[in-house]
Amino acid sequence: MAARIGELLLKEKRITNDQLQAALEHQRQNGGKLGFNLVKLGFVKDDEITALLSKQYGVPSIALGAFEIDPAIVKLLPGETAQKYQVVPLSRAGATLTIAMTDPTNVFAMDDIRFMTGYNVEPVVASEIAVTDAIEKYYGKVAGGTGTNKGVAAPSGPSALEVASHALENLPAISDEDVEVLEELEEISAETLAKQGEEAPIIKLVNVLLMSAIQKGASDIHIEPYEKELRVRYRVDGLLYNIMQPPMKFRDAMTSRIKIMAKLDIAEKRLPQDGRIKIRFQDNGQPKDIDFRVSCLPTLFGEKIVMRLLDKDKLMLDMTKLGFEAESLKKFETQIMKPWGMVLVTGPTGSGKTNTLYSSISRINTVDTNIMTAEDPVEFNLMGVNQVQVRENIGLTFAAALRSFLRQDPNIILVGEIRDFETAEIAVKAALTGHLVLSTLHTNDAPSTVNRLMNMGIEPFLVASSLNLVCAQRLVRRICKNCVEPNPTPAAALTQAGFSPEDAKKVVPNKGKGCEKCNNTGFKGRVGLYEVMEVTEELRELILVGASSLELRRKAVEEGMLTLRMSGLRKVQEGVTTIDEVVRETVK
Repeated sequence: MAARIGELLLKEKRITNDQLQAALEHQRQNGGKLGFNLVKLGFVKDDEITALLSKQYGVPSIALGAFEIDPAIVKLLPGETAQKYQVVPLSRAGATLTIAMTDPTNVFAMDDIRFMTGYNVEPVVASEIAVTDAIEKYYGKVAGGTGTNKGVAAPSGPSALEVASHALENLPAISDEDVEVLEELEEISAETLAKQGEEAPIIKLVNVLLMSAIQKGASDIHIEPYEKELRVRYRVDGLLYNIMQPPMKFRDAMTSRIKIMAKLDIAEKRLPQDGRIKIRFQDNGQPKDIDFRVSCLPTLFGEKIVMRLLDKDKLMLDMTKLGFEAESLKKFETQIMKPWGMVLVTGPTGSGKTNTLYSSISRINTVDTNIMTAEDPVEFNLMGVNQVQVRENIGLTFAAALRSFLRQDPNIILVGEIRDFETAEIAVKAALTGHLVLSTLHTNDAPSTVNRLMNMGIEPFLVASSLNLVCAQRLVRRICKNCVEPNPTPAAALTQAGFSPEDAKKVVPNKGKGCEKCNNTGFKGRVGLYEVMEVTEELRELILVGASSLELRRKAVEEGMLTLRMSGLRKVQEGVTTIDEVVRETVK
């Protein structure tokens, strides 16, 4: 960057070669950036360098000294981060945070700030002197480069802990009595109690984290230790948002508290562990239970903890409300009502496969059927369904559970996931011998599922005979109903996304303006996109001759299959989601 500044100034004839050499010598002796030294020596003015950078990188410039920043905006970024990257937050519009930077090419800084704040980052250029003065003005003298996590010495600058407090300040006060941990360990060793030290504040902090996640509608809580900071993020509607940065001294105590609640071994820090927390709290005066699935993973600087929220009230068991198009839902329901065969639901982690399978089971759960499931883990308890928790460490694998199921007189078998040849083979044989088998696979779309099964080692004739239907799915964010507004889009952009030229002229997509209910994101909740491929006689013949997924896709579309992109465009047309969401999750 330094050399390029010098070259640009020379090219623009703002400085001479002698002045450049003098500035480089001054930089070697005193440090700092070349632009700072050129200004200090009086060879160029501050605004000349800013204007040059703005022109070079196509990023707007700002006279930072004449700009008054809202204290609430300053609080969005800790002082140590501002000092580290030489940045100052300027303003926020919706989900976009504008920051002043000395180096607009520093993508690492922008990525870090994006992770930390949860906002999209828009840079503007300011001079080094102006940024340094602004950091001192709004943050005070920052303790730089010590790695002690002390934060900001001056009272005006928010530390990481103050930023955390600010992030949670809108929550109601939570007392110890508000949250009850169900089935907690009866005994806690004296060593554990001693290790916890100041236990009451940690209990309050963990309770606030759990209750805050419930109130914000989060699906996951991530507690991530790094070398010099501890970060807490929530996943809301599929995207991660930075929530707080507790002091590093809380790291071990928080981990121990969560492990105690989840009945895990607090002394084991070298191996991954999985557990479950069940809490009861008062929701509008009514007691409510929520489960948290806990996963601990040893990382370089401590144990990362991810907690998945499992709220029975949010489990959508009505298939008509999941987001299926009418023709896709009809195909799906027809196949799950058949007495035998295999129905597969595919998609990446967090795409709603479990919800779809549970909805399917609820639809066919009657007194005269015996339904058995093997899951890892069992997420929700379903009345009238025999659910088995897979435990690979003791030999209870999906394949072992499946073998036992076949001796339990089942009508319907649900396998949490087909991961290997052995499980796939037993599932296929079960589907061919009078059982309806439901399961999941990790594939990109419905047609490629056929090739995935063959790659596992299943013969084409077995796949063709056993497979009834494949449903690929994704989740996209719903536009907030409270702040929805029309968003007229050029016909060319709609055509590029996949609309026909005729439809592109008629369709007016919607967007969310951003309000308090959706936390100014414009989105609230999620809806599924579904690609339902019914295995017809023509498709069976193609599978038998080893057709590629491309050929299978072409034939399925000819027979009326809606692809994930088509499903998404339908929802754009209906005003449920945006073009950006559909493009992010699907391909043409």
